[in-house]
Amino acid sequence: MELSLYERLGGSDGITKIASDTVDLHLKNAAIAPRFSKSDIPSLKKGAANFFIMGTGGPSVYEGKDMLSTHKGMNISDVEFNAVLDDILQALEMNDVGQKEKEEVLFVLYGMKKDIVAM
Repeated sequence: MELSLYERLGGSDGITKIASDTVDLHLKNAAIAPRFSKSDIPSLKKGAANFFIMGTGGPSVYEGKDMLSTHKGMNISDVEFNAVLDDILQALEMNDVGQKEKEEVLFVLYGMKKDIVAM
């Protein structure tokens, strides 16, 4: 039996590290950094980790809004969405995540695009 994506990403500890690295990359990414200028970074990292943990088959620890509610009215562009994906891929690479897992993560993220990018 194959391990869940949650387990293959290192469980809660591994995903927490990936989420933290992702947020750090977002803060340095000129295309999206301004979106986070007034954010509570520790809370953002915790929320991102919890969302990712639950979304990959881990325990249900996320208590935030859904993606549509979170991003409603933000007018997020395709460029910004792709910048986020690039940062996530870089964080996965920084944490030695395998190609299969990267592809699975991208598949999940692309599935959420309609709830994130402004139409």
